[in-house]
Amino acid sequence: MARKKKTSPLEDMMDLVALLPWWGGVAIAIAGYLVLHRMAAPVKVGAVQPGQVSQLMTASIITGLATVGQYLVPLVGLAGAAMSVVRRKQRAALISSVTQSQSANALDGMSWREFEMLVGEAYALQGYRVTETGGGGADGGVDLILAKGGEKFFVQCKQWKAYKVGVDVVRELYGVMAAKGATGGFVVTSGRFTDDAKAFADGRNVQLVDGTKLFAMIKQAKQAMTSAAPSKMSEPHMNQSSASVAPSCPQCGAEMVKRTARKGGNAGGEFWGCSKFPACRGVRQLN
Repeated sequence: MARKKKTSPLEDMMDLVALLPWWGGVAIAIAGYLVLHRMAAPVKVGAVQPGQVSQLMTASIITGLATVGQYLVPLVGLAGAAMSVVRRKQRAALISSVTQSQSANALDGMSWREFEMLVGEAYALQGYRVTETGGGGADGGVDLILAKGGEKFFVQCKQWKAYKVGVDVVRELYGVMAAKGATGGFVVTSGRFTDDAKAFADGRNVQLVDGTKLFAMIKQAKQAMTSAAPSKMSEPHMNQSSASVAPSCPQCGAEMVKRTARKGGNAGGEFWGCSKFPACRGVRQLN
């Protein structure tokens, strides 16, 4: 996904801190000040021996950097924490806006940043732990890293409205997954995919999520959360049968059905499989 050009290294650092929970930025601010404040203590200069000149210069440089850093690091930490809070509110607002819309056209007016935040929140609603990579660089185009049950998944977001996402994008993500040992991956776009991209993903552990699927996934996940909240309050003692209600597919949002694994290490075991299989290969563990 295209990236906004940062205006300064300071903004880069704030943006990285903002990827953490808000309390992470506060912790960096406090720890940074305590450590650097101690290092900023003036160097006591006595009689200088000929061989001590370079050591004295090094100590003076460290003290000078620590003097500035004791204020700069807390500034970056607190600013990053504030950005983290703001982005969290933006994610909630984006989810609310989409769920109140009547069609996937609600995705078209978003910036790349808003779209990426929306996708991250959509997978968070599916029970994934979401980590933003900060974009670009050595991550091979991976925008989000998902984790669930000890497994890792990569997500590449494409806010492309004018044309379809091609096979090169899917092939790139698949290569990064193989190199870094990811369990699976998702390419998410507000638009559509080319036939070549669909053919390449077919039979591989890469799921293609277009605007329509993403819209349905968000709406169903949000509705499930909304309906689950009051039911937990009104039925504190759930019986065993209530736990067997079919969940929604984490890939496309469709209803899931119980299936039995026929081969592999889990042969004979039951799991939730998407009702749209083989068009969608989403699965969930059977609790």
